[in-house]
Amino acid sequence: MSGTDFGGEWQPIATAPRDGTRILMVIHATEQGSDEVDVVRWDRPERSNEKCWIAVDSVAGCQFVYADAELVFWMPLPSKLPTECSTILAANLPEPPAFMEAGGSGI
Repeated sequence: MSGTDFGGEWQPIATAPRDGTRILMVIHATEQGSDEVDVVRWDRPERSNEKCWIAVDSVAGCQFVYADAELVFWMPLPSKLPTECSTILAANLPEPPAFMEAGGSGI
């Protein structure tokens, strides 16, 4: 199954819509695990003046946010997700660009 079966191809993070639209986002692999896919939106988190990517399943008082440097690709949400969506999406990820850690491992 290709990325187009879900409504689009994976696109570079720099082209992601920053208008509050909910989208699928690929998060860089880390020492703690492999690449992950999350549903996010561009918005202003609580107690902040700067917008960023926020996981849509965040709750008031406990928002999970991502910096651009943590993200690799995005794609529009499909109109209908298959039962095995996360496994299929992860299997079709393009190769991520080279990632250089700045200032240590972040652990």
